[in-house]
Amino acid sequence: MFFFFVGGIEQQVRQVLKSGVGRCINCSSRTDLVEYDKVLKLFFVPVWRWPGKDPLLFCQNCKFFFPQSYSLPPPPPNGDATLPDALRCRFCQREVAAEFSFCPYCGSEL
Repeated sequence: MFFFFVGGIEQQVRQVLKSGVGRCINCSSRTDLVEYDKVLKLFFVPVWRWPGKDPLLFCQNCKFFFPQSYSLPPPPPNGDATLPDALRCRFCQREVAAEFSFCPYCGSEL
C-alpha cells in the first residue's frame, strides 16, 4: 500500500498591530508588527489554524516573518540625515568610516 501526502504549516498575518516599526533583515524594507496564525494545510487547503505565541515583524515586500529582536533600526525620516550618504551604509543605516569598502556591521558593499 502506498500513501502520498502533500501538506505543511504556514504562517499568515491575522492583525497588524503597528505599522513601520522596523526594517527587514532580508530586504531592508519597512516592516509591520503583526499577530499571526499558524495554518496546517493538506493538499493546499487550510484545515486547522491556531494563534502564534508572540507578535512578530512581517515584511510586505518579501513576505518574511521574524522576531523583533532581529530587526534593523527604522530608517530616519526624510530630510533629517545628519551624516552624508557616503558615511552611512545604505542597508543597515549605521555610520561607517570613509576608508571602508564594505560595511563592518552587515557586510554589504558600500
